[in-house]
Amino acid sequence: MSLRETLSAAVKESMKAGDKARLSVVRMIQAGLKDRDIEARGNGKDPIPDAEILAMLQKMIKQTQESQDLADKAGRADLVDQAKAEIVVLSSFLPRQMDEAETRAAIAAVVAETGAAGIKDMGKVIGVLKERFAGQMDFGKAGPLVKQALAG
Repeated sequence: MSLRETLSAAVKESMKAGDKARLSVVRMIQAGLKDRDIEARGNGKDPIPDAEILAMLQKMIKQTQESQDLADKAGRADLVDQAKAEIVVLSSFLPRQMDEAETRAAIAAVVAETGAAGIKDMGKVIGVLKERFAGQMDFGKAGPLVKQALAG
């Protein structure tokens, strides 16, 4: 089942269950997806693939975490709770995230496979990692680990 089909099923399930909070988040995801599809169509491309949908979900999670931090600093507990609930729903559509040990192992394998020798090869390594582990790896945390692996 593709991610698009999973999202459509989630809308139906949320509507049947009367879960307005989950329904709102899933509809927000679908709206973002529709915007990206329209943009891709304008550039003469096909609708975005699942890997780009996963990247979009990760970006949405990051934005929601930033909103949560701002709400926390402002003392708005209601908004903090709402952001946490949104993050739970958004995360439910992502595959299991790799822990640090798995990330380091994947980086080491890609470095060995690509023959990366130094920092100048960092882009090549990150590119392969994004291709293989989109949605499973936090690339904000992986970047410094790749740099560390290539430097030492």
